[in-house]
Amino acid sequence: KNQCTFNQLSATAHSFLMETISQTLEHVLVTAHHQNCLTVGVYESAKFLNEDPDGAVLCVLALDEEDEDDAALQIHFKLLQAFCYDNYLDILRVTGMRQLAQLLEDTNTSNRNESRDLHCILVTVSPNASFCSTILQCQALQQLAKFCEESRHRYEWLPHLELQDR
Repeated sequence: KNQCTFNQLSATAHSFLMETISQTLEHVLVTAHHQNCLTVGVYESAKFLNEDPDGAVLCVLALDEEDEDDAALQIHFKLLQAFCYDNYLDILRVTGMRQLAQLLEDTNTSNRNESRDLHCILVTVSPNASFCSTILQCQALQQLAKFCEESRHRYEWLPHLELQDR
């Protein structure tokens, strides 16, 4: 007999859900990137949020194991998290910096060796850029918002996703 326990089924369903949500996040990031609706970098994101707090619809904090001892980065993350919570901005934490870099690599960047700070990424909308407002209609973004809301209902304030190898 090959019977699955409820816990095994539950773990499998959770794993499938997390993989699906990770793929949804990747879709949103690529779409926003192609529409120039991303703000990339911890400093750049903080500056954007200070100037236009309603102009962001999603904050992604990316951190791999080797960055966990970086005290300055942890402080920036805590401040960004607090701002997002206070301003009802959906926020996710992801691991997989290499995958993130591959996902957002710019084929037309002149200096390919210049590494970008991908620790914080904002999906943004701007009232003067109509092409960015279409990201709000994106079903994938709505799915991420629902996932964040459901996570908050389970008292998981900073949902964590792991980006898959490509």
